[in-house]
Amino acid sequence: MQKIQNYINGELVTPRSGDYIDNHNPATGSVYSLIPDSDERDVEIAVQAAKKAFPAWAAKSNEERSNILLKIADLITDNLDQLAAAESMDNGKPVWLAKKVDIPRAASNFHFFATGIIHYASESHNMGSEYINYTLRQPIGVAGCISPWNLPLYLFTWKIAPALASGNCVVAKPSEVTPMTAYLLSELCIKAGLPKGVLNIVHGYGYKVGAAITSHKDVPLVSFTGGTKTGAEIARVAAPMFKKLSLELGGKNPNIIFEDCNFDDALKTTVNSSFSNQGQICLCGSRIYIQRPIYDKFKEALVERVKKLKVAAPKDPEVKIGAVVSEDHMNKVLSYINLAQEEGGKVLCGGERVVLDGEYKSGWYIAPTVIEGLDHTCRTNQEEIFGPVVTLQPFDAEEEVLEYANSTAYGLSATIWTQDLSKAHRVAAKVKSGIIWINCWLVRDLRTPFGGMKQSGVGREGGWEALRFFTEPKNVCVKV
Repeated sequence: MQKIQNYINGELVTPRSGDYIDNHNPATGSVYSLIPDSDERDVEIAVQAAKKAFPAWAAKSNEERSNILLKIADLITDNLDQLAAAESMDNGKPVWLAKKVDIPRAASNFHFFATGIIHYASESHNMGSEYINYTLRQPIGVAGCISPWNLPLYLFTWKIAPALASGNCVVAKPSEVTPMTAYLLSELCIKAGLPKGVLNIVHGYGYKVGAAITSHKDVPLVSFTGGTKTGAEIARVAAPMFKKLSLELGGKNPNIIFEDCNFDDALKTTVNSSFSNQGQICLCGSRIYIQRPIYDKFKEALVERVKKLKVAAPKDPEVKIGAVVSEDHMNKVLSYINLAQEEGGKVLCGGERVVLDGEYKSGWYIAPTVIEGLDHTCRTNQEEIFGPVVTLQPFDAEEEVLEYANSTAYGLSATIWTQDLSKAHRVAAKVKSGIIWINCWLVRDLRTPFGGMKQSGVGREGGWEALRFFTEPKNVCVKV
C-alpha cells in the first residue's frame, strides 16, 4: 500500500503523528493508498521552512523565478499520462477528461504566471512637473493555499503558481479526498530544482491542517477554494487577524435559454455544462431555465441525449459519466434527488445509483439526472448539490427569468443563450454572477478575473488579479 508523503523544506517526509488516512478509488470503492494524517506540528515545520526560504526567493529576479516555474510546467506536460491516470484514480473522472483538461491546464497555470510575472508592471502617476508617484508591488511572505477535490491539480496550481511567481513562499493543503497529484507534483518540484522551503505541501484533514494554516500568525494571506460553509469559518478566523483573503466558494448557476437561441448549440453545450466531471465543477449550470415556446422541444431533446451518456469506469475510452468523488458525496447527491421528489419534482431520467460489473461493482456512480416541476424557491433549486443533477423550469418574460436566476444566495457564473445581441448584453448586466458566458460555456482566458458574488466568494483570481492578491502595494512619492 503506497504511503503518500508530505513535502516540507524540499524533502518528502512522513507526518509527525505517524498516522494515515485511507485514500479510496471512487471507481471501485476500494482503498488504494494512504494519506498523511498531519496536524499543527507539520504545519508549524512547513511555515518555518517557508519563512526561512522567503527572503532569498523574494530577492530572486522575476526571470529567475520564471525559469524554475517553467521547468515545473514542462515536467507536468512530460508526465501527462502518469498524472492523468493518478487524477482519474483519485477523483473518479474519466481518464480522457484528465488528459484533455485537468493536467494540461495545470501546466498552463504554471506557464501563464511564470511568463506573466516577467511582463507585470505597476502604476505611476505624474503630478505635473514637481512630483511623481509610483507603486511598488512586493511579495508578502508565507501564503496559505487550500484547494478542493473536484479539479485537484488544476485548482491547486491555480493558487500556488501566482503565489510563487510573485515571490511568496507557500504552505499548501490539497484536499484529503484527492491528494495524489499534489504528491506527484512534490516530486516534480524537487526534480525542477525548486529551492527548499519555497513550496510546502501538507496533507490531511481540513479541520487539522487547513485550520492550522488559516490561524497561523505567520501566514498573512490565505487563498481558499471550496464550500461556502468552510469559507465562512476561514473568514471568521482570519478576518480578526487582518489576513488577506481570497475565497472562491459555491455555486448554483443558472443556464438561461431564450427561444431565439441557436437550438443545436444550446442543446449540445447544455449537456456538457450540466454533466461534465459528473457535475462536479463549480461552474456547471444546474438550474436550466427555458423560454416556454421551446420548453417541451428542448426538454425532450435534452432528456434523449442525457439518457445516452455512458456511465462507466473512468478507464473506458467511451465513458461520459465516471464515478463521483466519494461514498459520502454520492449519498449526499442521492439525498437531494429524493428531496426533489418530496418537493414535487418529477425525475425525467436518471435519479438512481448505477452499479457496474466486476471490480467496479462497489464504485460510486450516479446516473445523470434531469428533474422538472419544481418552484425556483425550493431547496433543490436553492442549495448546491454539486453532482450530475439538473432541474428544468419554463419562463415567459425576461424579467421573470432574471428573478429566478438571482434568487439564490450564490452568484458564481451564468450562461445565456440568445441570438439577440442587445438582449444578451442587457441580461448579462442584470444577472448577479461574477462570470457570464453568452452562447458558450467554460471558455477561459487566464488573463480575466475569476470569482463570484454573494456567497460564491470574496475577491478574484486569475491574471493580474492573482498577482495583485499575492503582493502588497506600496506607493512612493518623489519630489523631482
